[in-house]
Amino acid sequence: MKKIIIFDTTLRDGEQSAGVSLNIHEKLQIAHQLARLGVDVIEAGFPVASQGDFDAVRAVAEEVRGVTVAGLARPSSRLINHASTSFLPPPRFTASTSSKRLKKRYSVRPRSLSPWPGALSQT
Repeated sequence: MKKIIIFDTTLRDGEQSAGVSLNIHEKLQIAHQLARLGVDVIEAGFPVASQGDFDAVRAVAEEVRGVTVAGLARPSSRLINHASTSFLPPPRFTASTSSKRLKKRYSVRPRSLSPWPGALSQT
């Protein structure tokens, strides 16, 4: 039987709605509730977007237990390394793109991205 993994993007995508801005306290409240609901992965934000997002991702990663906390980062070693400093323990990142774009722009197949060669200088 296959396991379904629930990957929630509320903390990042929720702020894409007009007029929505969550502070760290609000993000932590939501993250704790998502953990209680049994979500497997919480995408806590985009750490390189701002110091506020960086701090919120770090707070969620430090405080919320029982879930995997992820951060969004563009496929650039500089940006991934910066974003990775917001996590203790080591981070997991998602690269949202299509197989076609990966092949055309980066000359890689999706299966070769485990992990993206040379993306992280720290492991």
